[in-house]
Amino acid sequence: MYGFVQFYFRLPIFVRLLLTVIMFMIFFGSIIHLLEPSHFPTLFDGVWWAFVTGSTVGYGDYVPLSTIGRIVAILLILAGGGLLTFYMATISAGTIKYERDLSSGKVAFKGENHIIVVGWNERTRQLIDIMQKQKDPEKVVVIDKTMKTLPYRKYPVHFIRGDFYEDKTLLMANITKARKALITADPSQSEDKADQAVILGIVAMKGCNPDLNITAEILTEKQVINAERAGAKDVIRSNDFMSSLFYHELYRNDPVQPFELLLKILTEEQFYELTPPTHLIDVPFSTGAAYYAEKTSILIGLLRKNSLLINVDPQESIREDDRLVLLSSK
Repeated sequence: MYGFVQFYFRLPIFVRLLLTVIMFMIFFGSIIHLLEPSHFPTLFDGVWWAFVTGSTVGYGDYVPLSTIGRIVAILLILAGGGLLTFYMATISAGTIKYERDLSSGKVAFKGENHIIVVGWNERTRQLIDIMQKQKDPEKVVVIDKTMKTLPYRKYPVHFIRGDFYEDKTLLMANITKARKALITADPSQSEDKADQAVILGIVAMKGCNPDLNITAEILTEKQVINAERAGAKDVIRSNDFMSSLFYHELYRNDPVQPFELLLKILTEEQFYELTPPTHLIDVPFSTGAAYYAEKTSILIGLLRKNSLLINVDPQESIREDDRLVLLSSK
């Protein structure tokens, strides 16, 4: 139902009003067809009469003869000439207000199993563009206080304006029914203040939904542990990542371009972490790589005792407590 409402209000106002009129006339046309089937032999005849009568044109080719039929006609004339006009004006005003509130972030989200993204910036905009290119695009709710409006027709997201660490805002985003949340650091604040706000947001979200899977962006290394203590499942250290990328760009060997290469991999491929299947335990790494290559996946390394092993010796045996790191198409 929520999806239909969202679709309805994303239509141009003229189309919405036309659909409302059509449903209204079908209703009256159906009634007169049921009351006087001999004079209105088909449903279309009843709908035609409803349109002609409701618009006060009155061709006279179809006329109700029974008393109850004429009463229905009177109601239709009143609705077409008075109530229908008032209804259309009310719908128009309500639709315009809803559109304005939707773009201003004042409308609560009623869906579920969605992703909450905190912060509207170039990073999140590109993230949403990538998500929308997938086979089954996610339902996304964006929470941001700095933006006054976010055109809902331009971006396929539901916008909530407010502080992401306040219960009122989180409940408007229907956080209790959310599946995941991503909190990005505010680039307009100092690194310490941005990290503190992120940690406060994690605590607030966990308070509303203890089972929520939260990914948080932290700028300073010293706050990573606090973000994890607050309840973040994954912590993205964007500064550390960018520093490493800068290093590779500065000392790269032409023609390899680390940034472009990594961007292409992260956009088109997906990393997976799996428990080794029984038949791959205690066998060489090369055997496991060959097995997954047949499944169009690449076995790139092992997670062993919290250490990531890359460029593994082909003869190194895969252990039972290892985790396989794969790269595969999305």
